[in-house]
Amino acid sequence: MRWPDLPPLNALLPFEATVRHASMTRAAQELHVTHGAVSRQIQNLEKSLGVTLFERGTRSLRPTPQARRLAAAVRDALDQIDVAAREVSRRERGGPLALSCEPTLLMRWLIPRLPGLAVQVPGLTVHLSAGGGPVSFDRDPLDVALRRDDFPVPAEVTRSPLFLERVGPVCSPDIAARLTAGSGVRGVTILHTSTRPRAWADWQRITRRTVDPTGEQTFEHFYLALQAAVAGIGVAIGPYALVHDDLLSGQLVAPFGLVQDGTGYHLLSPQPPERDERIAALLGWLRAQATGL
Repeated sequence: MRWPDLPPLNALLPFEATVRHASMTRAAQELHVTHGAVSRQIQNLEKSLGVTLFERGTRSLRPTPQARRLAAAVRDALDQIDVAAREVSRRERGGPLALSCEPTLLMRWLIPRLPGLAVQVPGLTVHLSAGGGPVSFDRDPLDVALRRDDFPVPAEVTRSPLFLERVGPVCSPDIAARLTAGSGVRGVTILHTSTRPRAWADWQRITRRTVDPTGEQTFEHFYLALQAAVAGIGVAIGPYALVHDDLLSGQLVAPFGLVQDGTGYHLLSPQPPERDERIAALLGWLRAQATGL
């Protein structure tokens, strides 16, 4: 054997996960094994190395300096193995890229722009799926996800910013003619969506404008609420990326303008984009499309 001092290799994954989480329970959940299995592997590793790797308290588990050093080396080695495996499998150069995108953003912003992707990034094949909220790259068959940052993202997931969220009331030109830009939203029906139930309250908090509607209607998805606004049913809160094309065409009007709400959209990936030329190419294209949003 060329490496006589190597510790048990099957213990390194549970060890690295335990150091990263400072918890055997969370390491076991990530690796889909039992707490006891992780504990036994850690004990085997400590026995092999002849050192104690964790300071164990009643309700705490603290990696020692030696453990942190070894875990960093394990992560570096795993990163190199991951890169080599992708090069061997040729996924990086020719395989399709599985992208999950929030449904309304997918329908109203991304899909209308996809013909340009085929022209500007020839050879890149993207498989689309609709989804929102947290994503698990270990569990789900995804390479990347386009998400608004309104939920916690695990530290090991790479977040590549695309554009900031800007929101405001949007409606048909006929309804806009009945509103006074200097006052609040009064005398009209306001449209809600179940996916962002606090959209109107957040807009009022940010702008300090009043809302006094004659009626209210709630839709299950943002896409439906925005379509209702186009149809002249009422006034909806419109994120700029979702109403950008309708504002340009004149189907919708933003009588009070749009304001930043403190959130933004990111491309999430299990590794930095520069490690996968497909993800890097997609990110560059998305950022070009997002210019001005």
